[in-house]
Amino acid sequence: MGLPFFTKKRKIDLPSEQPVLPKHVGIIMDGNGRWAKKRGLPRKAGHREGAQTFRTITRYCSEIGIQYLTVYAFSTENWKRPEDEVGSLMKLFKSYLEEALSDFKDDDIVVRFIGDKSGFSPELQALMRENEESSKSRDGMVLNIAMNYGSRDEIVRAVKNLCADVKSGRVEESAIDETLFSDYLYTAGQPDPDLIIRPSGEYRISNFMLWQAAYTEFVIMNKLWPDFQKSDLDEALRIYAQRNRRYGGV
Repeated sequence: MGLPFFTKKRKIDLPSEQPVLPKHVGIIMDGNGRWAKKRGLPRKAGHREGAQTFRTITRYCSEIGIQYLTVYAFSTENWKRPEDEVGSLMKLFKSYLEEALSDFKDDDIVVRFIGDKSGFSPELQALMRENEESSKSRDGMVLNIAMNYGSRDEIVRAVKNLCADVKSGRVEESAIDETLFSDYLYTAGQPDPDLIIRPSGEYRISNFMLWQAAYTEFVIMNKLWPDFQKSDLDEALRIYAQRNRRYGGV
């Protein structure tokens, strides 16, 4: 996956039939391994190709005016994959984090990493901090890169931190509500995702933003992530624009 090759923000016209643009889009980047297997290639080749798609789609989301983009890059469960595949992913993350620092320092995108960073090497953690620090003053799209992220882990972490604050007296138990709880999640201060896209045709949420996705619209697309194109994102946005979001009402 890795960081995308950012460019200066450039507004483009959306298709006229797609007038409703979600503020926050989530993408479960799925299908890299299957893409490689279909071509008789090692899985790491699929991850490299998926990284190219990541760059293209992230740039496009920024260009058309998406305000928040959250991409599922590496889950808490992905550590169970073969050691050589995990190692290749770590090398890929490292190379793009280094490139982002030197090549994209003037880009408008705000980079944030959500998940348990402590699971990564000190070198990767330092690169994450550097990328966040160097981009925090930008005013463009916020890109959340979910690495070592699992939503159940996120919720448990939030509960523990909230309990600690109640115990210390910093928070009154009577003040706890959905809004306060959301402030203890990695996405604190951000709107919940309006749309989550899952390429690859799998009908699973895979432990992604369980709390935040309570009223999110889902679009499943039967295309592996490395083959995902701008036109596929346009199609997902058109489907989203046709939905009637009632939030439990009528």
